[in-house]
Amino acid sequence: MTEQVVSEFLAARRPRRTDAARNFDALLAAAREAFAEHGAEASLEDIARRAGVGIGTLYRNFPTRRHLFETVYADEVGELSLAAEELSAEPPWEALSDWLRRFVAHALTKRAIREALAGEETEVFVACRRLMYDASAPLLHRAQAAGEVRADMSIDDLLRLVSGVGSVSFADEKQRDRVLSIALDGIRTTA
Repeated sequence: MTEQVVSEFLAARRPRRTDAARNFDALLAAAREAFAEHGAEASLEDIARRAGVGIGTLYRNFPTRRHLFETVYADEVGELSLAAEELSAEPPWEALSDWLRRFVAHALTKRAIREALAGEETEVFVACRRLMYDASAPLLHRAQAAGEVRADMSIDDLLRLVSGVGSVSFADEKQRDRVLSIALDGIRTTA
């Protein structure tokens, strides 16, 4: 059900014309990049410029910053959900750790969006959170069943742990990856 809510939300926002859909996708990619670099205060003009469109095109697609924030967030969660499905064919530990690395990268954008909306819970955010949990839980359960990950940990515990890594500022990506590796070593039962 939550996947359907997120899919319907994105489908309702996405333009039908090919050229308009291309601009929409370019704006989402540019916004994701800008939010990761500059946080919630990223300039809408900069986002339009990065997408190669005018500011009017941005406002036609996203009448308010809130529309842009919610759509970027839902799009990323949709991608993470698909990644979890794709990774489910990998060995349990590799699938889980690869997905968690993607999740931490997503946390940069999520932090900017959550700051902008002052932690307000909307139907879209609730559905996205549920989808994230539903998509990632099977990866955790497979790794636990294989004896590769602590059995006393829930998906909520795990996502909070790696969200903590994603919410901290680091000197560079190498440091972030190193700290995430240390956290992941802490949940493993085997070396």
